[in-house]
Amino acid sequence: MRLASVLAACLTLPLLGGAGCATPDSHGARAAGVVGGLMTASQLELLRAPYVAGALVAYAIHDPLAPNWRIDGVRLDDEHMRFELQMKALATGGDGEARLVFMRSARRMAEAGGFAGFEVLTYEEGIESSAPFARRFATGEIRFARSRPAAGR
Repeated sequence: MRLASVLAACLTLPLLGGAGCATPDSHGARAAGVVGGLMTASQLELLRAPYVAGALVAYAIHDPLAPNWRIDGVRLDDEHMRFELQMKALATGGDGEARLVFMRSARRMAEAGGFAGFEVLTYEEGIESSAPFARRFATGEIRFARSRPAAGR
């Protein structure tokens, strides 16, 4: 039980300083979160070298602030693009969002290129079994759609 509470504290401690602080006016709240987190960690004796080292290793592996999906887009020609998405190894949630992320990325690329829209030609998703962690993936190809001139013009 002690190990579980230590791990939970180690994984959440880096986030205490910024939890719920999205506005510039909340610097006081952020400072209070950091001080409170450090006081709690000190009382639980979590500021000793083995616990701090463990927290840093856990943070480096999990990286809670990194996006859940890595997206690589490859332009095949003027009208076609392929997207390859890979979920990070240790993610908390996001299992069903591959299609949403794919569509959002395709829409952004179409808008950035001045296209009227896009058509999904292929799409697949699954799980790649790799060591040490299996990862979700998605891949798909789109064709950009140009706007059509209005009739009679």
